[in-house]
Amino acid sequence: MKDKLNNVDYRWYIVRTRPHQENMIVELLERYKAENSNILEVYAPTHTTVDMGFSKEAKKGPLFSGFVFVLATQKALTDFIGQYSLEGVIQYKRKTMDGRKATVSVIPEEQMRTLKDYNENYPDMAIPLERPYTDYAFNPKTNEPNDIVKVIDGPLAGTEGYITKFRRDKRLVYHLKGLDMAVSIPNIWSFHVVRVHNAEGDKQTLGTVKERAVDLLIGLMQGCGYGGKTLPMLYEFVDELTFKPSLVDFCNNLYKKGYMELSQRFAKLNTKDAELILNLVRYEKDNPGYVKSNWQKLVIRPFLTPTSGVEFIEGQGEVQLQHKSFTEIIRKVDITEEVYYPSKEEESTVTTTYYAHIGIIRNENNNTFTFFANWDYFLDEYYLTAGKANEKLVGGEQQKDKQIDSFRNYSPTLYNVLTDESSKVKPIQNFQIGEESLNVMAVINASNVEDAKDELINTCVNICKEINTTTHLAVWRRYLRTVWLHI
Repeated sequence: MKDKLNNVDYRWYIVRTRPHQENMIVELLERYKAENSNILEVYAPTHTTVDMGFSKEAKKGPLFSGFVFVLATQKALTDFIGQYSLEGVIQYKRKTMDGRKATVSVIPEEQMRTLKDYNENYPDMAIPLERPYTDYAFNPKTNEPNDIVKVIDGPLAGTEGYITKFRRDKRLVYHLKGLDMAVSIPNIWSFHVVRVHNAEGDKQTLGTVKERAVDLLIGLMQGCGYGGKTLPMLYEFVDELTFKPSLVDFCNNLYKKGYMELSQRFAKLNTKDAELILNLVRYEKDNPGYVKSNWQKLVIRPFLTPTSGVEFIEGQGEVQLQHKSFTEIIRKVDITEEVYYPSKEEESTVTTTYYAHIGIIRNENNNTFTFFANWDYFLDEYYLTAGKANEKLVGGEQQKDKQIDSFRNYSPTLYNVLTDESSKVKPIQNFQIGEESLNVMAVINASNVEDAKDELINTCVNICKEINTTTHLAVWRRYLRTVWLHI
């Protein structure tokens, strides 16, 4: 929007003044606004302070000491300061390290409206913080990235920030850009928020990285038809690479041993996947026997993996892989996520292709089929929470003034699978697959193959997405990494 002379956009500028002079500046600006139509709005948010002296009287004080926000053109605001010979000045951003000149600080209109709406609806709850916004990206005790969330509704709708722990209280910390100041909002659980994938700082746990590396190796071997030989070959290959961590030499040795197709598949690995394997063998060198002790059983790969193992023909969305006791279906699944780039403070939407792995067993007695997906470790943890702990996960009752972190409240698809007898997808403990057993999500006694496949895959994907996007169920999100090798 232009000013009356069609010169400059209206912006929210920041006038800096000495502490306790905010009201005087506001009064002068309101008086000047009546004469100058290019000053549209003046705002100096307040909050309640308590004098801890004898009277302990509650008083209103400025929320941001020494700051007044003005919606105006820069010329109108400069003329105002000059006319009244004020000590107040328009705030500028500092000169940057790369030599760019200092520029006037402005607060985006949308963010200013959010601040005003929130302050008017929830007075005295926004708290300016002393440390820079970037300090709240990580947990100082664990050095792990804090969850990034987006508020879906209410006066803070659209606001992104970090969920940060202050003593026992978790708050939303967001960046008031014009002030380059972090602001915390308590009682964030009273708002509807969703977790947003941190595109820069969502560091995978070391366990997840190693899981992905082993899964990649297993997928390549199974895709080349080595079936029941996969685990012995895995141990052999990891030992060989640990002794000499060169993929070029490893590919040559595979070819000499007669593993021609596998040699070619390893030679086609991209840089990212090659580094993943080399990181695994470095860890194995420092921790001899790690792979063999942690991968002693192999039935079917985790439900969602970033690599297929088998090669897909262009345009093909699904392939079959035959095992001794079942047939494996590997299907491409595109998952769209909201992601956030903290360094740029920008949000985006990305779609990533994963590969869903499900098994099919024919029930010979009635010519139907059972479809299953590997949720072994996740469901094992669920079954371990027997009794009252288990009841809370599916009960969802109130605890004082908030709902507990239950599946009923935050993963309704999983809640339905666990509790609804009419659900087509069911959790099965110790499901027998040949000589092995797994905890699985399954569709049993299905006669329509395509419908059953779709039902199992779609249900499991929905559970993964629900758990991954909630700020609650953090423990279960950790277990989910064994089901969805998230990248």
